[in-house]
Amino acid sequence: MSPVPPPGGPPPSGGALPADLLGALDPDVLAARWADDLRRPPAATHRALVALEANTVVGFAATGPSEDPDADPVRDAEMTVLVVHPDELGRGHGSRLLSAVADTGRADGFTRATTWVFAQDDTMRAFLESAGWAPDGAHREMVVDSEGAGAPVVRQVRLHTSLEE
Repeated sequence: MSPVPPPGGPPPSGGALPADLLGALDPDVLAARWADDLRRPPAATHRALVALEANTVVGFAATGPSEDPDADPVRDAEMTVLVVHPDELGRGHGSRLLSAVADTGRADGFTRATTWVFAQDDTMRAFLESAGWAPDGAHREMVVDSEGAGAPVVRQVRLHTSLEE
């Protein structure tokens, strides 16, 4: 599953991504990519999980085998996205999605799950850590706009959790 923002536009970035970059994203292009990924996932172990409130999708998570160079794609899953609509925060949707990520990961034979979090996203990091995730020492920096000198750099840290019972 491509790690791109969800249909309808980019998610809030907590200031991690420049506003002009977020504004330049085309929601129609992103929606088409997500629809394609949902119709034809790269492998059976790629999952899209949704949180519903009545008949409305209020959050989702996407997972698959980790593609990190130091990972074992047979044992290590990666949660590539976890998003809950801001109006629905604090109602248990994120916790239920995390449980579903763990349950489906275990069912697919994974023993560990990882995810990348923006280094300055204290809210997401605290949420994941309260659910048993912890930094594993890995970090990365990505240039988010390759045009011109002084392009913004996004820093991320990797968190992990055991899926073994």
